[in-house]
Amino acid sequence: QVQLVESGGGLVQAGGSLRLSCAASRRTFTSYAMGWFRQAPGKEREFVAAINWSGDSTRYAESVKGRFTISRDNAKNTVYLQMNSLKPEDTAVYYCALCRIPNIPVVARTQYDYWGQGTQVTVSS
Repeated sequence: QVQLVESGGGLVQAGGSLRLSCAASRRTFTSYAMGWFRQAPGKEREFVAAINWSGDSTRYAESVKGRFTISRDNAKNTVYLQMNSLKPEDTAVYYCALCRIPNIPVVARTQYDYWGQGTQVTVSS
C-alpha cells in the first residue's frame, strides 16, 4: 500500500506562484511515474502534469505548459509542482498520483493506481 500526502495549496492572487509537494510513503517510489491532476467544482478530474521515474521525461496539459513545472526528488520520495503565473481558472483541488508504469510520463487518469487526498488551490482575480 502506498500513501501520498499533498501539501502547499492555498489562496493566491492571479499572477502569483505556489509550489505543491507530494510525499510518498513507499521506499520504491523511484520505480514509479508520478502525476498531478486537478478537479474544479462541477468538472471532471483532469490531467495537469506527469513525470517518469528518473525525472528526465515530463508532459504537461496545454493549459499549463510554460507556467507549471513538475519535478521529483527520489531521495526524498517527493514530487513537486511549481505553479507560476497562476490564473483564476487554475482554481481546483490538486491531486498527486502514482503510476506503476515507470518509464514514461503517463497522461491517462485510469493508468494511475494510488491517489492523494488532494490540496485546494484558489486563485483570486
